[in-house]
Amino acid sequence: MDLRVAAPASVAAAARRGVLGCARVRPLQGRRQCRPSVRVSVATTESAAAAAAVAASADEDEETTNPRTVVAVILGGGAGTRLFPLTKRRAKPAVPIGGAYRLIDVPMSNCINSGINKVYVLTQFNSASLNRHLSRAYNFSNGVGFGDGFVEVLAATQRPGSEGKTWFQGTADAVRQFAWLFDDAKSKDIEDVLILSGDHLYRMDYMDFVQSHRQRDAGISICCLPIDGSRASDFGLMKIDDTGRVISFSEKPRGADLKAMQVDTTLLGLPKEEAEKKPYIASMGVYIFKKEILLNLLRWRFPTANDFGSEIIPAAAREINVKAYLFNDYWEDIGTIKSFFEANLALAEQPSKFSFYDASKPMYTSRRNLPPSMISGSKITDSIISHGCFLDKCRVEHSVVGIRSRIGSNVHLKDTVMLGADFYETDMERGDQLAEGKVPIGIGENTSIQNCIIDKNARIGKNVTIANAEGVQESDRASEGFHIRSGITVVLKNSVIADGLVI
Repeated sequence: MDLRVAAPASVAAAARRGVLGCARVRPLQGRRQCRPSVRVSVATTESAAAAAAVAASADEDEETTNPRTVVAVILGGGAGTRLFPLTKRRAKPAVPIGGAYRLIDVPMSNCINSGINKVYVLTQFNSASLNRHLSRAYNFSNGVGFGDGFVEVLAATQRPGSEGKTWFQGTADAVRQFAWLFDDAKSKDIEDVLILSGDHLYRMDYMDFVQSHRQRDAGISICCLPIDGSRASDFGLMKIDDTGRVISFSEKPRGADLKAMQVDTTLLGLPKEEAEKKPYIASMGVYIFKKEILLNLLRWRFPTANDFGSEIIPAAAREINVKAYLFNDYWEDIGTIKSFFEANLALAEQPSKFSFYDASKPMYTSRRNLPPSMISGSKITDSIISHGCFLDKCRVEHSVVGIRSRIGSNVHLKDTVMLGADFYETDMERGDQLAEGKVPIGIGENTSIQNCIIDKNARIGKNVTIANAEGVQESDRASEGFHIRSGITVVLKNSVIADGLVI
């Protein structure tokens, strides 16, 4: 039996470990101590010169790896239409993932683990649950601090002279609306602005990215992923010269246009054998701008451009040093129901391509103080069971079971992502509901579910079958409590699936 119980780290734990607000300064190596002497020999002069050179080198290293001079901007304002119905009442970065986390925890944790302690989160659609999660998970008024840093939520607002545009018009417009913050006194030491997305799954040390950006004197750096020809047409591709400078872009090219975008990825550090298999580089939507360059582009060069990836960066590459930075590790864009479903189930595979279990670089989330899960007479295979769950004589295969989930006896769960519940119902409340013919939160006995996403607080009755046996690809059946997207059944949040229903 392969059973993994998720135990996410809290931000308080990070503070105890000394992660938050720490500037990573490399120690000076090889500096010699010279005693005062009347006579200065050639050897002593050479030693002093060597010590000065080492000190200068160390100072340069400190400058390129000081996270206090970086501010992160996490973009979380998109409507998330491709993730509907999971985004019906929540922002895309607030969508739960991995049983106990939310998508926003990924870039937030990467920032914390990288020592970056100044973070803005831009929100817009259905942002209530996202704001609530951020305030609970990354609230430092309880004595857990970011040092001299901060985490601030910035919502789209009505502005004088905005001509009725109350929403962010794109990634660049979202940052432009709050560009005045970079003129604020607390941003005086900021040198670079890190632009992140709130709906990607990956683990990355952003300071490695920042260090490369500064050492190559780039005005803009783009984090890119090496990919093979089978997937290249699904991405926006870039072409680079021999120095790694980006010279052209192409959005989802095909045929001859695709072949024209091939590059030598060994230039970015990929081994030759792997480079031959992955001759394309795709933008991850993760960028670094020198602060002054960013402000100039947004305010003066391209004041009406709305998007970084399709407008500002391709145009700026003609006159600014734009460099590519290779990220050759797991990365997934959680932008659709299918990608969300597959990324979650992939966490339960052996071995998994991505894991939340990394003691040196943990993923943080809010503290919930839930008890361990209680599992009685059940068979669980290749699955993740979060904390605070009750499983009674059931069978769970290749599934992810979220916090506070209840699964009744003789239930069979296969290839299912269960997001859990926001609260518990007492045994008395559950008994009263059953006595009245109602359905309590969780999954009732003798129910079979596969190829399904079950949103929070769903009530699934007894003897229910959810299998999409007819292979329907798309269907909107909100009145019955579910939708079907890409052949995957999505049971809606707070919905009720009556006893005996077959889907």
